[in-house]
Amino acid sequence: MRRAPSPLASVPVLRRIDGLRTSYADELALFRGVGGWAALVGLAALYVATPLVIDDFWLSVMNFTAIAAIAAIGLNLLTGFTGQVSLGHAFFLGLGAYTAGYLGGELKLPVLVWLPVAGIIGALVGLLVGPFALRLRGLYLAIVTLGLVFVGEHLFLNLRQITGGPQGRAVPSPQIGGLNFADLGTSLGLPLTREQSFFLFVVPLLVIAALAAKNIVRSRPGRAFQAIRDRELAAAIIGVDRARYKVGAFAVSSFYAAAAGALYGSYLRYITPGQFDLGPSIQYVAMIIVGGIGTVYGSIAGAFFLVLIPRVVEALSPAIPFVSHSAGGGGVTVFVLNQLIFGALIVLFLVFEPLGLSGIWSRLRTYVRTWPFSY
Repeated sequence: MRRAPSPLASVPVLRRIDGLRTSYADELALFRGVGGWAALVGLAALYVATPLVIDDFWLSVMNFTAIAAIAAIGLNLLTGFTGQVSLGHAFFLGLGAYTAGYLGGELKLPVLVWLPVAGIIGALVGLLVGPFALRLRGLYLAIVTLGLVFVGEHLFLNLRQITGGPQGRAVPSPQIGGLNFADLGTSLGLPLTREQSFFLFVVPLLVIAALAAKNIVRSRPGRAFQAIRDRELAAAIIGVDRARYKVGAFAVSSFYAAAAGALYGSYLRYITPGQFDLGPSIQYVAMIIVGGIGTVYGSIAGAFFLVLIPRVVEALSPAIPFVSHSAGGGGVTVFVLNQLIFGALIVLFLVFEPLGLSGIWSRLRTYVRTWPFSY
């Protein structure tokens, strides 16, 4: 009996391979089709219009969100994509902030120098810390990285020539020549406030950081990170160099954190050692858990959510019972209340929504796309 020819028999093999190659390229494209590019144009217009239509309070929230999101993306690359738990993120933030203060303040270098150098110094220190991840994991690795916070606190307090000691030090605004990116109103003669100026400066940096992380995740190192996270022994069997990629993940994460710390110090204009204690490390862990472990856009969503909460608590604190603004005022301080909220959010999301806000968004998007057949 003669078989009927296959429907694909008349299609040249090369054409079928080209089709697969095209489909794979479409999957890798950041902006797919006309809709993707239209969304990009819409986001660009929103970026220009946002500082003109919202007040400085919300712009400050956006600025802090952009800075925090850069650091959170770095932590997610390490914890979410590679599976290496770190509680020492605050140390790298402080390292970047003090590097920016010294290079930009003492040496008068422009932002094009001190910002990347801060990230590079953070990456180099991350390369020194990374080898501990080769033998430690889970709780033991978290304890080792926690020790970085206390080491950093000691260094920031005692390296007075660089850090200013307990009094802290000033960090300059980002400048290139006569252009001050924290005061574009004066530099360009435009009616822009400091919050508007810094928003126009820091948001493109967040976009660059997010796109770079997205491409890292989709590249060979990113696939190796995820293989180590999911099945470390299986990854080693198929040829993944665990030592190389674990140390590399620490270096990349530290680069992001130190660069974010440099921006943080420049935005605040003055930093002290107390700003880089254990509290920020816990906050960044909360950001990636609330936003979504193992997602880039979840880091941004988690940063916005947890940057907004302290400001809402601060605004509502006069109406909240047993909350005071000072340690001797009786009751719980606003700072302690924020830490309790962060801890509660970590527990609630881990128990009830392990995928975080990104998981909620994915389910909502799927529901809308499949409606009315969704259930």
